[in-house]
Amino acid sequence: MSSLSRELVFLILQFLDEEKFKETVHKLEQESGFFFNMKYFEDEVHNGNWDEVEKYLSGFTKVDDNRYSMKIFFEIRKQKYLEALDKHDRSKAVEILVKDLKVFATFNEELFKEITQLLTLENFRENEQLSKYGDTKSARAIMLVELKKLIEANPLFRDKLQFPTLKNSRLRTLINQSLNWQHQLCKNPRPNPDIKTLFVDHSCGQPNGARAPSPANNPLLGSLPKAGGFPPLGAHGPFQPTPAPVPAPLAGWMSNPSAVTHPAVSAGAIGLGASSIPAALKHPRTPPTNPSVDYPSADSDHVSKRARPMGISDEVNLPVNVLQVTFPGHGHSQTFIAPDDLPKAVARTLNQGSSPMSMDFHPVRQTLLLVGTNVGDIALWEVGSRERLVSKNFKVWDLSVCSMPLQAALVKDPAVSVNRVIWSPDGSLFGVAYSRHIVQIYSYHGGDEVRQHLEIDAHVGGVNDIAFSLPNKQLCVITCGDDKTIKVWDASNGTKQYTFEGHEAPVYSVCPHYKENIQFIFSTALDGKIKAWLYDNMGSRVDYEAPGRWCTTMAYSADGTRLFSCGTSKEGESFIVEWNESEGAVKRTYQGFRKRSLGVVQFDTTKNRYLAAGDDFSIKFWDMDNVQPLTSYDAEGGLPASPRIRFNKDGSLLAVSANDNGIKILANSDGMRLLRTLENLSYDNSRTPEAPKPTINPISAAAAATSAALADRSASVVAIPGMNGDARSFADVKPRITEESSDKSKIWKLTEISESSQCRSLRLPENMRVTKISRLIFTNSGNAILALASNAIHLLWKWQRSDRNSNGKATASVSPQLWQPSSGILMTNDVADTNPEEAVPCFALSKNDSYVMSASGGKISLFNMMTFKTMATFMPPPPAATFLAFHPQDNNIIAIGMDDSTIQIYNVRVDEVKSKLIGHSKRITGLAFSHALNVLVSSGADSQLCVWNTDGWEKQKTKFLQIPVGITPTAQSETRVQFHQDQIRLLVVHETQLALYETTKLECFKQWVPRESFAPITHATFSCDSQLVYASFLDATICVFVAANLRPRCRINPSAYLPASVSSNVHPLVIAAHPSEPNEFAVGLSDGGVHVFEPLESENRWGVPQPADNGSASSITATPSVAAQGSEQAQR
Repeated sequence: MSSLSRELVFLILQFLDEEKFKETVHKLEQESGFFFNMKYFEDEVHNGNWDEVEKYLSGFTKVDDNRYSMKIFFEIRKQKYLEALDKHDRSKAVEILVKDLKVFATFNEELFKEITQLLTLENFRENEQLSKYGDTKSARAIMLVELKKLIEANPLFRDKLQFPTLKNSRLRTLINQSLNWQHQLCKNPRPNPDIKTLFVDHSCGQPNGARAPSPANNPLLGSLPKAGGFPPLGAHGPFQPTPAPVPAPLAGWMSNPSAVTHPAVSAGAIGLGASSIPAALKHPRTPPTNPSVDYPSADSDHVSKRARPMGISDEVNLPVNVLQVTFPGHGHSQTFIAPDDLPKAVARTLNQGSSPMSMDFHPVRQTLLLVGTNVGDIALWEVGSRERLVSKNFKVWDLSVCSMPLQAALVKDPAVSVNRVIWSPDGSLFGVAYSRHIVQIYSYHGGDEVRQHLEIDAHVGGVNDIAFSLPNKQLCVITCGDDKTIKVWDASNGTKQYTFEGHEAPVYSVCPHYKENIQFIFSTALDGKIKAWLYDNMGSRVDYEAPGRWCTTMAYSADGTRLFSCGTSKEGESFIVEWNESEGAVKRTYQGFRKRSLGVVQFDTTKNRYLAAGDDFSIKFWDMDNVQPLTSYDAEGGLPASPRIRFNKDGSLLAVSANDNGIKILANSDGMRLLRTLENLSYDNSRTPEAPKPTINPISAAAAATSAALADRSASVVAIPGMNGDARSFADVKPRITEESSDKSKIWKLTEISESSQCRSLRLPENMRVTKISRLIFTNSGNAILALASNAIHLLWKWQRSDRNSNGKATASVSPQLWQPSSGILMTNDVADTNPEEAVPCFALSKNDSYVMSASGGKISLFNMMTFKTMATFMPPPPAATFLAFHPQDNNIIAIGMDDSTIQIYNVRVDEVKSKLIGHSKRITGLAFSHALNVLVSSGADSQLCVWNTDGWEKQKTKFLQIPVGITPTAQSETRVQFHQDQIRLLVVHETQLALYETTKLECFKQWVPRESFAPITHATFSCDSQLVYASFLDATICVFVAANLRPRCRINPSAYLPASVSSNVHPLVIAAHPSEPNEFAVGLSDGGVHVFEPLESENRWGVPQPADNGSASSITATPSVAAQGSEQAQR
């Protein structure tokens, strides 16, 4: 049933309840299965109406649906049986035993026998477990408490325990609005119409009333009084007259978020005793969530207020926007960001060469700026190093396939401007919309590697805007143009999927969005009309008018909860407004614009807190909650009247177009640090800051959108499953090995760090109970480190904000706290009957740092990271879990590698193993998902790699590692896999080698092998920006490699971080990269220690890469573990 139909049922339920149709209400609740009325259920249980209780439950669950349901029905039938015995009604008791309770004998024969034996007792309270059974009333009350907990924890009742928040008589109000609408369409509307039926549309018979205004001309506000408002309908119809017909906004199609909470509850084994039953399940079950817990971070305040029913649904990845549902008044993080956090310092000035028309920062690598200009040029800037990586002039790729109107237009006037440039949500594509007919889509592969992907002859006339969206998880390109249409194209092959017609003027901008399972597109036209479209052929859903009625763009806040628009009229009057989506009305209008703007004003949003617009030769800022301007900056002068502006994703940088073809990059303190880091990574000092880099492939620009329109800032970023089971975003950076100085006599040498003074390292406070660190990860917020020790205990170190550590991030400069909740409990995995030291530990951390899923040879445990409480355990061995990974698009799907060589695809929400993948011969040691390729790559102790299609879970490819000749791996050797940000290249780590693979063909195109007979590799991982690979070795050395070619650039020797008193057997077992600091990593040691590493602040990088012309690694004067590359194939 569709979402709208479901909402209609709720409206009918409200209507029936208000009209006192009590039996019908509960019948509809039961038959629809949409709303479980807990109050009604409680009343029926208290009254002992057992048949009605079970009948009502049957609309929502059956006895054998899951363990929660089984226990619910068992408790009810057990109570009914005990009441019959208490009344000494033996025949009734026998009937209940045979008809109702015997079904449970299949699951627990001994329990059924014990229940049967109660018939032989004069008073069943003689049974020890039932000795505290009181009277019937108190027994029902006790049972009801347990039933409510079971129902709230049962996934089948998800989103069914809270009735939507509706205004009184909502259905009547909608009907009344419809009648108002119908009356406005009357040719001869009467002032006081007489409505006698709803069965046919209303029309006034007598032409004695003034014509009401057409609904097509109603502003979006819909707040002005309209002629012919209806009085209440008849004596029995409490219809409330409305002052105006308010067109239903898109948000009105979406159901309200559930506000019910679901505390943790044990669905324990069914038994004879009172209903408290503490026993844990010994079979898979759905772990309940604690919606009130959210690992604290600066922008998670409103997330913690969300009610989440079942499953790990805090993390569901929405394709375009990560929507954070909030309560009224909490539309953004409540952590106030001071104005000092606004980017206002001019950090870079770039010379583009022609006037910038549109700019967009890469969604992952936030210093990469895409620019389109007024002469059709596009450029890609690394603003940190001031390098122009790519520069392309406009060129039609294949003129022969272009339409005749385009060919004729180009012959008549070859001048072309870029109207819009934009990145795809994951940064793997970018698009360019031109002022003549076409869009071009490029694929981006890191560094300066840009390839032609699609060229689409999209519109007759100019293409005014372009955007990317993900309806049905398929990447699409949306365009609009002078031909008054909006079109949707398949981003993979350019096939046209939809054409939306209905605007009566050129379409100026598009704004795709995703909300509550509804994908839609807002569009604006030059006549001021705003329309909304679903991905179907049913036409526009709304027809509003924008303030200004000319050039208008729309944008949501980063969290997707607040909608804004910015427009400029033909007279130069500019508006920024926030919309109330639930009412389709302007919520607030921001003040402070110049009376007559000298051009079309562009705007942008950042941090769910600020608005910015280019106006009056400056950048003006507003707090979203205050209509008065917060401040304005002129960026040291030199700005045009209405500069183009664009924030990067985290709001630390702001690109502003300047006079004389310039671009100014404004930064706050975080942005300054980011730029300095990248500046230090630019090794070619001979290159002038803004000299254009020669184009390797003469290919033209790429797909895009209007200069003022704003793509959603909350595009989901590709999640990269890490070596330790974590999933986080990595920048797609192809490291740039720049040319070495012309001084050929200069010989490159590997940077050696042998003393503690040569780098920053910190050993974290220790737990004496821990002997060995088995798994290690930084939290996604970057302010803590989580470790799993070999004795099944988790350790969490947190860094606090201080004068020495203003951002509270993990660092080697400040010691953290080994954190525990006030209860003093530890997160300790179930170890079953195994020795945890012999088990294979694994864990996966949720993206919001709220939960960790973990195993140490026993059952898989789900822990709350705030309280350390075990929220659930499931999947008891055998087989035991050896690796865990969340599905990147549905975090209720978990891939679980097993020690019996299988991989189980487990759905947490429905407590079910969806698929079992068989392809390895030994235990699973690594899992990594690729969102771009829709594959899962697995690795095993059998040194084998397998590629599985995530749509049907079929095996696509398999290959064994290329083990170097003469080297025999140990029996305990593990193979780990991790995707590069491009989601195509794969890092494979084995004790004998580091290797890079192309995933679709499983071809190894780069391999690094330690010299024979030297220390094996223990672990390795990409840095957070994928420029480096950090690797640890059995002899306690740590090596930093260039990720693109696996050439070592720096080695940290044990003497730099291990005291001389430490045993020579101590070495790193695991290594983890910081999620946002590319030069920071941590290692977990075999003695239970954890060390954090950063380069010296004066260096701010690890060594210097080998020059590209220096070939092999034979010149490395190194200890054995990083010496020669035994096999180094040509990099593609």
